[in-house]
Amino acid sequence: MKLKLLIFSLFIAQCILGQPPQSADFILFKKHSQTIGSYHKGDNIAFTNPDKAYIEALITDIKNDSLFLRQFIIQQIPTNLGVYILDTVGSYRYVYHYNQIKAIGRTGPKFNLSGSAASLVGGGALLALASGVVYLADREKFSPPLLIGSLGFMGVGFLMAKVGGKGMIIGKKYKLVYVQVANNKNL
Repeated sequence: MKLKLLIFSLFIAQCILGQPPQSADFILFKKHSQTIGSYHKGDNIAFTNPDKAYIEALITDIKNDSLFLRQFIIQQIPTNLGVYILDTVGSYRYVYHYNQIKAIGRTGPKFNLSGSAASLVGGGALLALASGVVYLADREKFSPPLLIGSLGFMGVGFLMAKVGGKGMIIGKKYKLVYVQVANNKNL
């Protein structure tokens, strides 16, 4: 009997006191007019900001057209036994308006495409320079296929830098839609 009375009194106290309204706002990610994803409080999001910085963070809240984010700093820390463990050493808090998100995610695996592109462009430029020096010094040893190959490396590197690794860019094809479910104004 006492247990039933306790449960009933807790239920009544919950109904009378109530809880503050919880944010139910969310962000829809659409391709043309079809929804391909949604972001709610507690979800992880990976995007590119206006400064072209890539951010992976936890959404702590969504309200007033803004995403409140927390990014954790995780590093390997040595223990007393000489073994390394992963530990959270700190965190950053960010607030972004949903219109400040320039791209969502990254396409493909986490391969450093821009580093490979820079290597191809640099290597192609170095080979073209060396081929030019050989042409000026001794034209008999000059190899046109080597020059064409080096220019090909540079072209492939340039295309890799322009095309890949940018994620799904918000614009004509992709868009973010803020959905406000609850009225967040305090009365």
